[in-house]
Amino acid sequence: MSVVDVGIYGATGYTGLELVRLLEAHPSARIRFVTSESAAGTRLRASHPSAPDLALVSAADAPLDEVQVVFLCLPHTQSATIAAQAVAQSVRVVDLSADLRINDPAEYERWYKVTHPAPDLLPAPYGLPELNRFPLLGAKVVANPGCYATALLLATVPLARAGLFVPNAPLIIDAKSGVTGAGRSPKAHLLFGEVQGNFSPYNIGRVHRHLAEVEQELARAGYNGCPPIFTPHLLPTDRGILAAIYAQVTDLDAAQDAIRQAYATEPLVDVLPAGELATLAHVVRSPRAVLSLTPTEGNILIIMSALDNLMKGAASQAVQNFNLMMNFPETAGLLPA
Repeated sequence: MSVVDVGIYGATGYTGLELVRLLEAHPSARIRFVTSESAAGTRLRASHPSAPDLALVSAADAPLDEVQVVFLCLPHTQSATIAAQAVAQSVRVVDLSADLRINDPAEYERWYKVTHPAPDLLPAPYGLPELNRFPLLGAKVVANPGCYATALLLATVPLARAGLFVPNAPLIIDAKSGVTGAGRSPKAHLLFGEVQGNFSPYNIGRVHRHLAEVEQELARAGYNGCPPIFTPHLLPTDRGILAAIYAQVTDLDAAQDAIRQAYATEPLVDVLPAGELATLAHVVRSPRAVLSLTPTEGNILIIMSALDNLMKGAASQAVQNFNLMMNFPETAGLLPA
C-alpha cells in the first residue's frame, strides 16, 4: 500500500489523541501536522504524556498543501469552514464533528441553533461503514457519525430496512456514556468529585443532538415507528457506551435474524450468542461494537449495543472511513493484518 500524508485538526482532545495513536501505527498513513489553538507552539506530549512527540501548530499555520487527507476533531461550526478550505485544495476530509452529518441545513440549524457554515458541502456520505459502505468508497468527504448515533443505528437500521418495526410503536432508548464523551474542556459536573459514585441522566426525552442524525438515517432505512425517546446517562467511567434499545417488532425471530445477518461478515461488529449480554468490557479500547439480543413479552426485542465512544464511536471509525476512501483494507491499522 502507498503512504498517504494526513493532518489532524484538534489533536489535543480525547478523540484527536486516539486518532494520533491509530494513525501513527497505520501501515499507510504518515502524520504531517497536528493542530491545537490553545497549545500551538508546544508539543503534543506536553498535553498527553503518553502521546507521540509531535509539534502542535495552529489551524491557520497547518500546511494543507502537504497532505492528502485531513481529520477534523473540532467543535461544530469550526469544522465545516476548514472542511471547505480543504476541499477547495483537493484534500479529502473525514469530519468527526457534527457539521456534515445532517443533510438538510435547516435541520442542522434547528438542532444546533446556528446557520450552517458550509451548506455547499451537504449532503456528505454518512460514515457508518457497516450500514453505508458503498458511498464511502473513494469518497472526497465523509461525515463521521456521533458515538451515540453509531450505537443506536447499528441496533435499529437492520430492523427498519426489513420492515420489522410495529407501525407507530414507541422506540425507547436508555443509554449510558463515559465522561470522555463530553470532551476534554473542563466542566464542573465532570469533575472527579462530581462523577465518582454518581450516575446521572442528561438531555433526556428528545433533546440530545445525536437524535437528529439517528432520525435522518432511520428515515432513510424506512423506519415507520414513533420518533425515538432517548435518555442518555453519564457513567462514572472514563469511556464506553452501553445502550439498551426496546424495539417492538412484528416478528421476534425475524428481527433477530435480520440483525445477525446484517453483521454476519462484518469484522468490527459482533452479535453475541443467545443468552450473552453486551457489556463495556467487550469493547473498551477496541475498534469493535458488540450487540446482544433478548426477546421478551409483547414482541419487544431488547438490544444491548456497546462500543468505545472514542474508538468505534469516533477515532477508529474515522480510520475505517479513511481506509475506504483510500481503497485500503477496511481494518488496516485497526486489526492485526
